[in-house]
Amino acid sequence: MNDYILDEKDRKIIQALKDNSRMSIRKIADRTNIRPSTVHNKIRRLVDDEIIEKFTIKLNDERLGENFNVFMFVSGSLEKYLDKETQENRCVREAYGLTGEYDLLLKLKFRDMKDFNKFIIDFRDKYHEHITKTLTMVQTIKLKEA
Repeated sequence: MNDYILDEKDRKIIQALKDNSRMSIRKIADRTNIRPSTVHNKIRRLVDDEIIEKFTIKLNDERLGENFNVFMFVSGSLEKYLDKETQENRCVREAYGLTGEYDLLLKLKFRDMKDFNKFIIDFRDKYHEHITKTLTMVQTIKLKEA
């Protein structure tokens, strides 16, 4: 697969879709000053070329009662504790393999401290043989989110 170079029109269209993926072609065209037919063709090409992987939604975590966010670095045998059960856990929102001192970064969302505490205890109990250390950080304020 070749590298894909985005032009200025692509970037404007992508930004509009990031702001609201339900925005109509006409609204995107009005917002970006690009003809609707061009917007349509560019979106189709971005999807066909797999630049846009999917259109999705952003949930309001506070309204859902899941605004207790935690970032957990984990070191140990990655293949042992990043099993299907961990990946499908409702609290695990993102997982990244890392280089350096830690092997894994988990982005976790919980209802409250009690929910978080249960997850941590269960996680450590289940994988204690495979984890050498963890570093857990609780979010205090959201400054920017993509």
